[in-house]
Amino acid sequence: MESQHEMVNETTVTEFILLGLSSQPAVQFSLFGLFLVIYFVTLIGNIFILLVISLDKRLHNPMYFFLFNLSVVDIGYTTSTVPKMLLNYLSQEKTISLAGCFTQMYFFISFGGIECLLLGVMAYDRYAAICHPLHYNVLMRPKVCASLAATAWILGLSNSGVHSGLMSHLSFCRDNVIQHFFCDIPPLFQLSCSDTQVNQIVTFVVGGSVIMGPFLVILVSYVYIVVAILMIRTKEGRLKAFSTCASHLTVVNIYYGTIIFTYIRPNSSYSQEQDRILPVFYGILTPMLNPIIYSLRNKDVQKVFKKVMQGK
Repeated sequence: MESQHEMVNETTVTEFILLGLSSQPAVQFSLFGLFLVIYFVTLIGNIFILLVISLDKRLHNPMYFFLFNLSVVDIGYTTSTVPKMLLNYLSQEKTISLAGCFTQMYFFISFGGIECLLLGVMAYDRYAAICHPLHYNVLMRPKVCASLAATAWILGLSNSGVHSGLMSHLSFCRDNVIQHFFCDIPPLFQLSCSDTQVNQIVTFVVGGSVIMGPFLVILVSYVYIVVAILMIRTKEGRLKAFSTCASHLTVVNIYYGTIIFTYIRPNSSYSQEQDRILPVFYGILTPMLNPIIYSLRNKDVQKVFKKVMQGK
């Protein structure tokens, strides 16, 4: 397979080869089946969340408005990489054009950034609900919620535009084999024959801000939330208050644990072979788990689902 592409023009690479998570045919067949199931579960789960929130007016409140946005993002997030990966597992070529590679990277980073920002906004929403319950309807009025969601989308798309724009100015003239299942920033840096120092600084500063900014909002919000919960006198009251945050905390732990490790570190410590498994957690498994976590731990969603299934 690689020999077909050894004649690629020495000066300019016009396409890349995405090796995926394994180059062994038997393993690729198993991975195809696994990721096909994951992709369908992700689509079904997130479409279910979108339908449930749309159909029931009782769920037309800030928490579910942001969850609705999160489900839209998760559908886009997983769709930016998984269909191409599935096609590559069935194909001998496994190629992606330069333009296709940058497009895939743009959408993956866009949805990843929006997800970070939405998780930060959702932490602030829980802070407002638990720490300022009497002022909650004012703090999280519809106009504020719409502005917060729009800001998350605009910042996420702009952040990705900066990275993709800078990446498009790099030249690729040597190796065109990406030991990964999609086009991401770190492996492309390693393949470039340009000086990537400016790009790396921008990735660390701009990309780091989009990742760490919301993360700090989440940390500060939960410090206040924990203090407020500890001040609740009854055990039942404390459990009830904490249960409204449990789903969000679970998602944050899975998502941020891997995404910080991938992007907030020097390029020299990146290994294509070792680190290609990490994006599976934040880019594929998290979008699948989000609707499951929010449905299993949420009685409101479960009630609406039962009513829909009963045809009421």
